[in-house]
Amino acid sequence: MGFIEQIKSRAKKNKKTIVLPETADMRTLEAAHKILKEDIADIILIGAKHEIIKNAKDYDLSKATFVDPYDCEKLNDYVALLVELRRKKGLTPEEAKELLLTNVLYFGCIMVKAGDADGMVAGAVNSSANVLRAALQILKTAPGTKLVSAFFLVVVPNCDMGANGTFIFSDAGLNQTPNAEELAAIAESSAKSFELLVEEEPIVAMLSHSTKGSAKHPEVDKVIQACRIVNETCPDLKCDGELQSDAAIVPSVAASKAPGSDVAGKANVLIFPDLDAGNIGYKLVQRLAKADAYGPITQGIARPVNDLSRGCSADDIVGVVAITAVQAQALD
Repeated sequence: MGFIEQIKSRAKKNKKTIVLPETADMRTLEAAHKILKEDIADIILIGAKHEIIKNAKDYDLSKATFVDPYDCEKLNDYVALLVELRRKKGLTPEEAKELLLTNVLYFGCIMVKAGDADGMVAGAVNSSANVLRAALQILKTAPGTKLVSAFFLVVVPNCDMGANGTFIFSDAGLNQTPNAEELAAIAESSAKSFELLVEEEPIVAMLSHSTKGSAKHPEVDKVIQACRIVNETCPDLKCDGELQSDAAIVPSVAASKAPGSDVAGKANVLIFPDLDAGNIGYKLVQRLAKADAYGPITQGIARPVNDLSRGCSADDIVGVVAITAVQAQALD
């Protein structure tokens, strides 16, 4: 059974309710059809039911729940909750109502905050910044969170590296230029996410253009410092760096470049030094290796809200919904 099939199986055992707010997008409707058919999660679609059904054409959405913000019996409750959450920012009831009626991302997040849904998946047509802004303003960060970050779960076919071809690429979706402390926080969160979702031991490589002193540069020093922080705060976590990507995942290269490392050649959690490297890296692997890439999956938000690449397919959305459901299960 492949990785995403395992995630689907886990999601089915304790079904969660996931909001899909981007109902004008055909990929979202196709994904909802597949999710409901496979019984992966209960689905809430935001918008006018008759319009969604009309646009869905042959897709069966009969098991979905439809919530139209303009005809929602809980709208006043949601407005009051949003006003309370944004009181310090001076949000008025009128402004809150307007926001909920005109922005499906905020409406979806307020449903999650109110406990009427367990998570939300969006980003097929909205930018990552807009999805995460709504999530952070309404749901806030999880207790003890040092930094909210985003990763991709990358599953490479016919690959014996990583966890049978499964890797986390982080941060590949949110933090532009993390410093050493932030990079360490990303590594710690990503290791926990890997353990939750893949159910195998995380082996973390702090990536660089240098391996064990082969180059000298302040950016290399940042990675070394981040690795040192992780080793001090999480001594039981296998984490090493700085490592070049080939030294991190290819045993023969690791033997030459980083002999004696218990991470080199075995890494399954790849921590990139900045967002440019992470985002470029996952897209290259996705396209050139024909890998499945699910995400950006967020970590550190109080309830699971996950983003999508605007180039996603319906099957990508199905996978992210299943992942979101498993994240929600972990909060029970």
